[in-house]
Amino acid sequence: MKPPIRVAVTGAAGNIGYALAFRLASGAILGPDQPIILNLIEIPPVLPSLDGVEMELHDCAFPTLAGVVKADSDHLEDGFGDCNLVLCVGSVPRGKGMERGDLIRVNGPIFTNTGKAINASAAKNVRIIVVGNPCNTNCLIAMSNAPDVPRDRWYAMTRLDQNRAVTQLAQKTNQPVEAVQNMTIWGNHSATQYPDFYNAKINGSPAAGVVGDEKWLQTEFIEKVQKRGAEVIAARGASSAASAANAALDNVRDILTPTPAGLTFSAAVCSDGSYGVEEGLISSFPVSSDGSTWSIDQGFVHNEFAQAKIDATVAELKSERDTVKDLLP
Repeated sequence: MKPPIRVAVTGAAGNIGYALAFRLASGAILGPDQPIILNLIEIPPVLPSLDGVEMELHDCAFPTLAGVVKADSDHLEDGFGDCNLVLCVGSVPRGKGMERGDLIRVNGPIFTNTGKAINASAAKNVRIIVVGNPCNTNCLIAMSNAPDVPRDRWYAMTRLDQNRAVTQLAQKTNQPVEAVQNMTIWGNHSATQYPDFYNAKINGSPAAGVVGDEKWLQTEFIEKVQKRGAEVIAARGASSAASAANAALDNVRDILTPTPAGLTFSAAVCSDGSYGVEEGLISSFPVSSDGSTWSIDQGFVHNEFAQAKIDATVAELKSERDTVKDLLP
């Protein structure tokens, strides 16, 4: 066995955190020879539920689970202490009548403290994936409050949107999901995101040509991906926790595993100015990894329709950043 790595999960007793914890502990994500210590973090009122999660983890008798540490959100430095990987799942959900700007302002201070605690106590090689929404701007706030953590360690999750888009294309063309490649989400994890069907491939051919219905792609397909979360809530009366947890774990694998040549995955990372996206914004791009850091693929070309969609979602990111400007040192 290798030396254990330490993984922190905030909101660990919530539906997404619960779905994450057992797959991480089992070795299914990081490998059967990689021991893991789970640092599980929750707000104080939920700590009794976290006790139950710990009991179940131990009752699974996973050979790869080397330990469980519980911490409350009032002591985040303890929760993030020496962690190599942090999954920021916990955030205040959007309530009835709450505008997106209200949600951003409510979650802003939470992620200010998160960034400061990660900066103070996480391992030097830490990587952070922000799942809690609005994840792009939450990630920006946390990153801005962690000046000692390199910017290439921060990710906001658009992998769920990628997975949703891949499935829609696969179902439309009666192909297996693995036939769909380089399906990129651009911009914000919100209803303005742009799922880029023009640069996607199906069995190596341009997806738009295989689908053969550009009107459907420009309308129903985009809307389906953008509004899928609301559709799930309407159907099951609860948010898409299992698919979100699965996407977060896909994102972990994307980051830690070298990307095969010619392929990319979607992740919101700190823009370096690529594709005209303002430097410093946390925006989703086509990304590849060498197993330690990422790069933005530069080979994508956009027509007028696609560029307008990207401009709109980037404009929303700028607006969100301006909403929390006072939280960005």
